[in-house]
Amino acid sequence: MNDDNKGKVSRRTFLKGLGGGAIGTAVISTGLVKSDSVEAYSPESSGGVGTRKTLNLKVNGKSYKVEVEHRSTLAEVLRDQLGLTGTKIGCDRGECGACTVMIGGRNMYSCSQLAVWMEGKEILTIEGLAKGDKLDPLQEAFIEYDGPQCGFCTSGQIMSGKALLLKNPQANEAQVRRGLSGNLCRCGNYNREVAAVLAVANKAR
Repeated sequence: MNDDNKGKVSRRTFLKGLGGGAIGTAVISTGLVKSDSVEAYSPESSGGVGTRKTLNLKVNGKSYKVEVEHRSTLAEVLRDQLGLTGTKIGCDRGECGACTVMIGGRNMYSCSQLAVWMEGKEILTIEGLAKGDKLDPLQEAFIEYDGPQCGFCTSGQIMSGKALLLKNPQANEAQVRRGLSGNLCRCGNYNREVAAVLAVANKAR
């Protein structure tokens, strides 16, 4: 190394010093450097990108055996491998709530959950609410109270509302609004969505 380069840190040295697979993945995916520049990242050795695992999933009361990549999200597996497209992907970063499902009775963003974490867990999607041709009371209420506008956020709104009502069947308006607060509606139809959940809660009183 000549004197002019002493004390300088190259981009390659910086990345190798960090050494994190997540850093390497982010850099590669954004196209900031060529993939062959990130020598510290090895998908095969890290158990990350490209590594596959067979899972036994229980979704809507049915058992499935699926092969997934370690990086696959639950939302991706539900939609792309199981065909359960009622779960929507809006932001893909855990902000909008369109991908909300219930896991072990709790509403959660499926885009923020890795599929490999789901072994042995009970997963419920919007497709699992109806019983044959009979809609869930909350689904019927969303129709009655004009809950959907464009409809993109509707399944996530319903799943959050369902999780709330299972925990608190007689929820009041403040509790309903708080229960739906993690779900964004780009149409701004919040009052009707709240009214639909509240109607089901009022019937339980």
